[in-house]
Amino acid sequence: MGVLGRAARTFQVGEQHFALVVIEGLEPGASIPYAVALDGVAVWPEPGAAAPQCRIRTQGVQKVLFGSCRAAKATPDELGADKVGPDALDAYAVRMQTLPEPEWPDALLLLGDQVYADEPTPRIREWLAQRRAGQEPEGEVVSFREYAELYHESWSDPEIRWLMSNVPTSMIFDDHDVRDDWNTSRTWREQMAELPWWRQRIRAGLASYWVYQHIGNLGPGELARDPLYRKVTEAGADVQGMLEDFAEQADHEVDGRKPTRWSYRRDFGRIRLLVIDTRSGRILDGRRLMVGSEEFDWIEENAAGDFDHLLIGSSLPWLMPHALSHFQSLNERAAGLPGWRGRLGEKVRQAADLEHWPAFRASFERLARLIHRLGTTADAPSTICVLSGDVHHSYAARATYADPTKSEVLQLVCSPVHNDPPKIFRAVFALSWATPIAAALRRLANRRGISADPVRWQKVSGPHFGNSIASLDIDGRAARFTLESAREEQGLVKVAELDLPLQNPNVE
Repeated sequence: MGVLGRAARTFQVGEQHFALVVIEGLEPGASIPYAVALDGVAVWPEPGAAAPQCRIRTQGVQKVLFGSCRAAKATPDELGADKVGPDALDAYAVRMQTLPEPEWPDALLLLGDQVYADEPTPRIREWLAQRRAGQEPEGEVVSFREYAELYHESWSDPEIRWLMSNVPTSMIFDDHDVRDDWNTSRTWREQMAELPWWRQRIRAGLASYWVYQHIGNLGPGELARDPLYRKVTEAGADVQGMLEDFAEQADHEVDGRKPTRWSYRRDFGRIRLLVIDTRSGRILDGRRLMVGSEEFDWIEENAAGDFDHLLIGSSLPWLMPHALSHFQSLNERAAGLPGWRGRLGEKVRQAADLEHWPAFRASFERLARLIHRLGTTADAPSTICVLSGDVHHSYAARATYADPTKSEVLQLVCSPVHNDPPKIFRAVFALSWATPIAAALRRLANRRGISADPVRWQKVSGPHFGNSIASLDIDGRAARFTLESAREEQGLVKVAELDLPLQNPNVE
């Protein structure tokens, strides 16, 4: 496969072939048109395509798009197609094709649930039924080939494919990339291990994530140093078994650590993006941790530096609606009790998805301390923004400490991109910001011996509901957060905008 005169041989995974073309030495500040050929035959852009020419741009990063939870669009002939409403990323791509190139975004961050392995579209369910009729789990993917069909369905959407061919994209998984509630608790892992199809599922899920998402997060130097990538590209034979063996090992927990680090860092000039794996990196034996101590050491090391803006990507929000935050910390305490109280706490945890940062209290507090430390250094960044998704509503919250930071610290959540939940969730999320409920739960947390929150936060925008995409426009040490929601007839509609650092932090 070749592009811009650079080429790479494909590698085989089961029935399919893949290639990653590494391109270095491009002129800075340029916009370079390109095309992709396979064995000398042009394959992208497709012949007769009406969209603007695909380009590689080396002009630096000023606009970052982000969001999470994008279910594939149902095809028009499917019953109940697009029941969750218009796709916000698709709507952005349509608009982007009409914009002058200088107004295009420079980077895209997808914060989890890029595919729904346990909730596929009707087309995929029908395909699965024909492929393995009568086999469990019905209506869910299991094998690498089935995962590949999910990615192909979602990313072959013409507008999405065009957008991703022009905008550098970083990604991290969340639970639905593997299965709902993935790694919620040790009990959950034990329950899943008893299912006869689970071993194949986790092997295929993480192997496909490595191919479709993870290696695209790594720079040329990191790829060159990666022993697995080297083995895969030099194998000259089917590497499915090799990748799935690696995936199975990556899922293990060994002596309070995970053998594979999916977290990563990318620098865009004076902007640092640090993405944290909040799913596979969890420690669930003994003390519950969102990521192991060794990996958190790596996070702390890579969060330090001289830059204007620190963007921390976490599929799960750090700062949640106050009532939900306190309830999750209370539940963690209850589920750790012996006997029936612990069993009840675990049932509530799994039923209500109580698995965010506050449900890993030690990690919640360690991240709070890290952000405070970074925000009070002599060369503190102008903003520290935690970018998240998952919770199917969008909001912005401002964090403050007893010892004030120099940096503006914000939790920015954009969810979903295309997967609006039942309307009852809107009432629940709105109520979870209510002060009386939060205060009552905080008093209960005090009685249960849960430590005081090391950080205070207030909502400055939201909650906003509906399929949305967010952006950060960065100009030196200033930035602007914008949230846009997709409407059937109107396209994207702006629903929130904040200038950072905040001039009036009490505005909602």
